[in-house]
Amino acid sequence: MVDHQRNRHQRGVAHVNGSEADERFPFGGGENGALIRALDWSNTSLGPISEWPESLKTTVGILLRSPIPIVLLWGPDGIMIYNDAYSIFAGGRHPLLFGSKVREGWPEVADFNDQVMKVGLSGDTLSYRNQELTLHRSGVPEQVWMNLDYSPVLGEDGRPEGVLAIVVETTQQVLAERALAKAEERLRQALNASGMVGTFAWHVQSDTFYSDARFAEMFSVDPAKGDEGAPLSEYYAGIHPEDAQRVADAVNRTVVTREKYVQEYRVLRKDGNIRWVEARGECLYSADGKPDRFVGVVVDVTNQKNAQERQQLLAREADHRVKNIFANFHSMISLSVRSAGSPKEMAHALRGRLDALLRAKDLVRPGIMGTEHESEQTTIDALVRTVLHPYEDGSPDRIVLEGPDVPVGAKAVTGLALVLHETATNAVKYGALSRPDGSIRVTWGTTDNDFRLEWNEIGGPEIDEKPQARGFGSILSERSVTGELGGQIEHDWRRNGLRLKLSIPLERLAV
Repeated sequence: MVDHQRNRHQRGVAHVNGSEADERFPFGGGENGALIRALDWSNTSLGPISEWPESLKTTVGILLRSPIPIVLLWGPDGIMIYNDAYSIFAGGRHPLLFGSKVREGWPEVADFNDQVMKVGLSGDTLSYRNQELTLHRSGVPEQVWMNLDYSPVLGEDGRPEGVLAIVVETTQQVLAERALAKAEERLRQALNASGMVGTFAWHVQSDTFYSDARFAEMFSVDPAKGDEGAPLSEYYAGIHPEDAQRVADAVNRTVVTREKYVQEYRVLRKDGNIRWVEARGECLYSADGKPDRFVGVVVDVTNQKNAQERQQLLAREADHRVKNIFANFHSMISLSVRSAGSPKEMAHALRGRLDALLRAKDLVRPGIMGTEHESEQTTIDALVRTVLHPYEDGSPDRIVLEGPDVPVGAKAVTGLALVLHETATNAVKYGALSRPDGSIRVTWGTTDNDFRLEWNEIGGPEIDEKPQARGFGSILSERSVTGELGGQIEHDWRRNGLRLKLSIPLERLAV
């Protein structure tokens, strides 16, 4: 009897203590801990706190004390219980969000959270990095990015009863990274526009060379080594062999004499392309006078170098053309004297030839002046006849032309006009057109992929051997065909006259 009364008393004490514990749960927990104690949970699927399983209480107690935003989605409805840190993330949705179903609390991302609940309650985890979502935390759509980690919470029977979500907003970080990427892109564009390759810093004592990734790539060095550092010799290896020793001597001279470092040299890239760069820098010294760091910048000056070379080419070409013009005048006068019956007839013929020569010069001028785009498209027939017309003397066998009307673009006109004009000039000076009975036959046509032209001279001075020296005009015209037009040109110096063969890809002929 006594034992029975004692047991009833103990059960009563346990019931009172349990009610008191439920009223005090959770212990602390900040603002949201107080919110849990104040809410009537009997209106939710969780029921009153007194009926909550220990696994739920334990999880809630842990998340309330975490400084990281955490939300618990409990049961099939995903009833939301979260800590103070998550309240900040929830914005204007708090405190009405507290204790609501997750689908109803965040309707704009309901499908996303449905998937989270499905995976979590099946016992699996989910993890997202910089997940982009549109939330209405303040009543208006807002793009946000978050790191999200979801894991299941087991109930008393060991089966998943809820999903614990750690929510870390990364919106500011993502926006900052994007702004930085845009700024870097603008910087790259500015550097590209200015020709800047990059900066460098050589730590002399340790022989460690640091550079921008763009700088390293220009010198055929792994871009990752720009930040990591590499021996100076790896960068020297990217300099053109003809310039490498001069650059090395200049660096050493700057270290010894403390003079400013200024060098212009070529960089030989892995793809075989050559770029001209200008490097400027100086050596910095430690307190004891030892060379410490050699710093500077490198600028790509390839365009400037090409412009300089073009100007030099223009000057040489102008000189060459003036000399040839006088030679042409002399030859045309001789031709006119032989074929004219009277001074008046001679003057008329000479005037016509001079006009034709000027028209031929107009075909050459765009390439010489760099204005190919200003030329209109013409045909091979028109081009050949225009260039060779000044050298005709009325004889039908003097200059024979044969070939179809093949279209030719403005840039190709320049190269072909140079070849034809130069070859005709040499024929007047030394070849078939220097003799009254000499003649030229020019034929052309097309294959599936190429345009072909052949120039044959007959009746000129006998050729004992191939000319040993090549004039500037010949070099220029050959460069025009092989370099600019991707074609081939062959000179066969036969004893009875020159045979020239030329081929150009049809796709290049139309340019």
